[in-house]
Amino acid sequence: MKKKPRFSPERDLALRLYRTMLEIRLAEQRIVTIYPSDKIQSPVHLSIGQEGISAGLCLALAPGDHLYGTYRGHGLYLARGADMGEMFAELYGKDSGCTRGKGGSMHLVAPHVGLMGCSAIVGSTIPVATGDALAAKTLKKKYVTAAVFGDGAVDEGVFFESVNFAVLKKLPVIYVCENNKYAIHSKVSDRHAQTVVAKFASGLGLRGITIDGDDVFGVYKTVLREAAALRRGGAPVLIEMTTHRWQEHVGPGSDIEEYYRHKGEKSRAQRSDPLSRAQSVLKKKFGVTKDDLVAMQAEITAKVDGAVAFAEAAPFPGPQRLAADTFASA
Repeated sequence: MKKKPRFSPERDLALRLYRTMLEIRLAEQRIVTIYPSDKIQSPVHLSIGQEGISAGLCLALAPGDHLYGTYRGHGLYLARGADMGEMFAELYGKDSGCTRGKGGSMHLVAPHVGLMGCSAIVGSTIPVATGDALAAKTLKKKYVTAAVFGDGAVDEGVFFESVNFAVLKKLPVIYVCENNKYAIHSKVSDRHAQTVVAKFASGLGLRGITIDGDDVFGVYKTVLREAAALRRGGAPVLIEMTTHRWQEHVGPGSDIEEYYRHKGEKSRAQRSDPLSRAQSVLKKKFGVTKDDLVAMQAEITAKVDGAVAFAEAAPFPGPQRLAADTFASA
């Protein structure tokens, strides 16, 4: 009988990374099944196929670090450790949601775990994250700030303005570009002759790195290294993480066979599936068995069931909530 590997920190980390990706995948697959019922009161931008970025990034950041995301934020929210029930309740527009049903899928927030906010406005969190990093440096705080955005956000002037400021002030900020190759329906090559996003800000003195965002272990190691360098007073960095978007830009359907997609893209995306790649590592390197993975999936499925039940049972916000939380208390 093959002896099962003993516990090791490396094995434990690999399992945590895989579990986080699987939790995102199963939660979003449940959203796909619920969405046609109209119970979800919000547009949804799914990150199925992109889970390696959220898991690797969030587990590499320290608990006190700050994170800003886009409207495709379910993965960041869950990977950061925020409550899944509150996320589903938010999608349902319920009072028990993370923004009391006012923000929906595109505006998830969980500051208690460092997710300072997600925004539906393309590129809008880049200057906010830069300002947060300025506050950290001014107040001599030790946290690092990460701004996550898509490849379409580098078309915005505020990207270059923010990067220029961060480099000048040597701010502790990581700019993370989730490059799934499409700004809605527009390829990077349709918009730019220079298609390597990591090179876009090199003229401003920003360091740029391109990595495989579907390799969750590579994402984790890269972010861990760059965050540690920033804590030692290093310069800000842009990490371009290439990945694949399996679903349509917005909604639960798939557009992978549409005219603007490259021929054969579906098969290439599936071969790069971050979960399948991580499974292979778990089995070959750490001796994780099929039964182990099945048990993990059953456990997470039960968690998703509970989160959906919580959202279903939660009340809608009453009229008294309309003006609540509009102003911060003194």
